[in-house]
Amino acid sequence: MTELELRPAAFLDRDGVLNVDVGYAHRPDQIEWVAGAPDAVRRLNDAGYRVFVVTNQSGIARGLYEETDVRDLMAWMIDRMAEMGGRIDDWRASPFHAEFQADRFAHLSHWRKPEPGMLLDLMSHWPTARDGSFIIGDRESDLEAGRRAGIAGYLFTGGDLDAYVREILT
Repeated sequence: MTELELRPAAFLDRDGVLNVDVGYAHRPDQIEWVAGAPDAVRRLNDAGYRVFVVTNQSGIARGLYEETDVRDLMAWMIDRMAEMGGRIDDWRASPFHAEFQADRFAHLSHWRKPEPGMLLDLMSHWPTARDGSFIIGDRESDLEAGRRAGIAGYLFTGGDLDAYVREILT
Protein backbone atom coordinates (compact mmCIF):
# COMPACT_ATOMS: atom_id res chain seq x y z
CA MET A 1 0.00 0.00 0.00
CA THR A 2 1.20 3.48 -0.80
CA GLU A 3 0.62 6.75 1.01
CA LEU A 4 -1.48 7.98 -1.91
CA GLU A 5 -3.73 4.94 -2.14
CA LEU A 6 -7.42 5.49 -1.34
CA ARG A 7 -8.06 3.71 1.96
CA PRO A 8 -10.47 3.83 4.87
CA ALA A 9 -9.37 5.53 8.06
CA ALA A 10 -9.90 4.97 11.75
CA PHE A 11 -10.13 8.29 13.57
CA LEU A 12 -9.33 7.87 17.26
CA ASP A 13 -9.99 10.37 19.99
CA ARG A 14 -6.91 10.69 22.19
CA ASP A 15 -7.85 11.16 25.86
CA GLY A 16 -10.15 8.38 26.96
CA VAL A 17 -9.53 6.20 23.90
CA LEU A 18 -5.77 5.88 23.35
CA ASN A 19 -4.70 7.04 26.78
CA VAL A 20 -6.41 7.26 30.15
CA ASP A 21 -8.09 10.67 30.47
CA VAL A 22 -6.37 12.42 33.38
CA GLY A 23 -7.58 15.87 32.36
CA TYR A 24 -5.50 18.23 30.21
CA ALA A 25 -2.62 15.83 29.57
CA HIS A 26 0.26 17.64 27.89
CA ARG A 27 3.40 15.82 29.11
CA PRO A 28 4.64 12.25 28.59
CA ASP A 29 4.59 11.55 32.34
CA GLN A 30 0.79 12.03 32.23
CA ILE A 31 0.24 9.33 29.62
CA GLU A 32 -0.98 5.88 30.58
CA TRP A 33 -2.07 3.88 27.55
CA VAL A 34 -5.57 2.44 27.61
CA ALA A 35 -5.46 -1.36 27.83
CA GLY A 36 -4.98 -2.83 24.36
CA ALA A 37 -4.26 0.53 22.67
CA PRO A 38 -1.00 -0.53 20.93
CA ASP A 39 -2.57 -3.80 19.78
CA ALA A 40 -5.66 -1.96 18.51
CA VAL A 41 -3.56 0.45 16.45
CA ARG A 42 -1.51 -2.42 15.05
CA ARG A 43 -4.71 -4.35 14.24
CA LEU A 44 -6.05 -1.32 12.33
CA ASN A 45 -2.74 -0.94 10.49
CA ASP A 46 -2.74 -4.62 9.54
CA ALA A 47 -6.34 -4.33 8.29
CA GLY A 48 -5.31 -1.56 5.89
CA TYR A 49 -6.68 1.43 7.80
CA ARG A 50 -4.94 4.72 8.16
CA VAL A 51 -4.95 5.68 11.83
CA PHE A 52 -5.57 9.31 12.71
CA VAL A 53 -5.84 10.96 16.13
CA VAL A 54 -8.33 13.82 16.53
CA THR A 55 -8.36 15.60 19.87
CA ASN A 56 -9.98 18.67 21.38
CA GLN A 57 -7.33 20.52 23.38
CA SER A 58 -9.08 23.38 25.14
CA GLY A 59 -6.25 23.43 27.68
CA ILE A 60 -4.41 25.61 25.16
CA ALA A 61 -7.20 28.22 25.08
CA ARG A 62 -7.52 27.94 28.86
CA GLY A 63 -3.83 28.87 29.19
CA LEU A 64 -2.86 25.58 30.85
CA TYR A 65 -0.26 24.70 28.20
CA GLU A 66 0.90 25.72 24.74
CA GLU A 67 0.37 24.34 21.24
CA THR A 68 4.03 23.27 21.24
CA ASP A 69 3.30 21.07 24.28
CA VAL A 70 0.60 19.24 22.31
CA ARG A 71 2.90 18.88 19.28
CA ASP A 72 5.71 17.52 21.45
CA LEU A 73 3.41 15.11 23.28
CA MET A 74 1.89 13.81 20.05
CA ALA A 75 5.38 13.26 18.60
CA TRP A 76 6.29 11.33 21.75
CA MET A 77 3.07 9.27 21.58
CA ILE A 78 3.64 8.45 17.90
CA ASP A 79 7.22 7.36 18.64
CA ARG A 80 6.15 5.20 21.62
CA MET A 81 3.35 3.66 19.58
CA ALA A 82 5.83 2.83 16.81
CA GLU A 83 8.13 1.18 19.35
CA MET A 84 5.15 -1.00 20.33
CA GLY A 85 4.47 -1.93 16.70
CA GLY A 86 1.64 0.48 15.85
CA ARG A 87 1.58 3.35 13.37
CA ILE A 88 -0.34 6.59 13.80
CA ASP A 89 -0.37 8.18 10.36
CA ASP A 90 -1.33 11.73 11.31
CA TRP A 91 -3.20 13.80 13.89
CA ARG A 92 -5.07 17.04 14.46
CA ALA A 93 -5.80 19.00 17.64
CA SER A 94 -8.29 21.78 18.18
CA PRO A 95 -7.33 24.48 20.69
CA PHE A 96 -10.64 26.31 20.21
CA HIS A 97 -13.11 26.78 23.06
CA ALA A 98 -15.93 29.32 22.85
CA GLU A 99 -15.42 30.47 26.46
CA PHE A 100 -11.62 30.91 26.41
CA GLN A 101 -9.61 33.07 23.97
CA ALA A 102 -12.32 32.51 21.36
CA ASP A 103 -10.99 35.32 19.14
CA ARG A 104 -7.47 33.89 19.14
CA PHE A 105 -8.63 30.52 17.84
CA ALA A 106 -11.81 31.51 15.95
CA HIS A 107 -10.25 30.33 12.68
CA LEU A 108 -10.32 26.80 14.13
CA SER A 109 -13.83 26.85 15.60
CA HIS A 110 -14.93 24.37 12.92
CA TRP A 111 -12.30 21.92 14.21
CA ARG A 112 -13.67 21.55 17.74
CA LYS A 113 -15.72 18.39 17.97
CA PRO A 114 -18.67 17.96 17.45
CA GLU A 115 -17.72 19.99 14.37
CA PRO A 116 -16.05 17.78 11.74
CA GLY A 117 -13.18 20.08 10.75
CA MET A 118 -10.29 17.95 12.02
CA LEU A 119 -11.66 14.87 10.27
CA LEU A 120 -12.34 16.72 7.04
CA ASP A 121 -8.88 18.29 7.09
CA LEU A 122 -7.24 14.89 7.46
CA MET A 123 -9.44 13.52 4.66
CA SER A 124 -8.31 16.39 2.43
CA HIS A 125 -4.64 15.59 3.07
CA TRP A 126 -4.88 11.80 2.82
CA PRO A 127 -6.90 9.89 0.19
CA THR A 128 -9.62 8.56 2.47
CA ALA A 129 -12.50 6.30 1.53
CA ARG A 130 -15.45 7.41 3.63
CA ASP A 131 -17.01 3.99 3.08
CA GLY A 132 -15.50 1.84 5.82
CA SER A 133 -14.01 4.76 7.76
CA PHE A 134 -15.10 5.40 11.33
CA ILE A 135 -14.33 7.29 14.51
CA ILE A 136 -13.92 5.86 17.99
CA GLY A 137 -14.57 8.32 20.77
CA ASP A 138 -15.52 8.40 24.41
CA ARG A 139 -18.06 11.23 24.08
CA GLU A 140 -21.13 11.88 22.00
CA SER A 141 -19.36 14.93 20.50
CA ASP A 142 -16.81 12.57 18.92
CA LEU A 143 -19.57 10.52 17.30
CA GLU A 144 -21.37 13.66 16.13
CA ALA A 145 -18.17 14.84 14.42
CA GLY A 146 -18.09 11.51 12.63
CA ARG A 147 -21.72 11.83 11.53
CA ARG A 148 -21.08 15.34 10.23
CA ALA A 149 -18.05 14.04 8.31
CA GLY A 150 -20.10 11.22 6.82
CA ILE A 151 -18.54 8.30 8.67
CA ALA A 152 -19.65 5.81 11.32
CA GLY A 153 -19.00 6.40 15.00
CA TYR A 154 -18.40 4.07 17.92
CA LEU A 155 -18.60 5.01 21.59
CA PHE A 156 -15.77 3.52 23.66
CA THR A 157 -16.69 3.41 27.33
CA GLY A 158 -13.51 1.78 28.58
CA GLY A 159 -11.97 -1.65 28.81
CA ASP A 160 -9.68 -3.24 26.25
CA LEU A 161 -9.42 -1.10 23.11
CA ASP A 162 -8.08 -3.98 21.02
CA ALA A 163 -11.07 -6.16 21.90
CA TYR A 164 -13.35 -3.25 21.00
CA VAL A 165 -11.62 -2.70 17.63
CA ARG A 166 -11.75 -6.43 16.91
CA GLU A 167 -15.54 -6.34 17.31
CA ILE A 168 -15.83 -3.31 15.00
CA LEU A 169 -13.77 -5.00 12.30
CA THR A 170 -15.74 -8.29 12.35
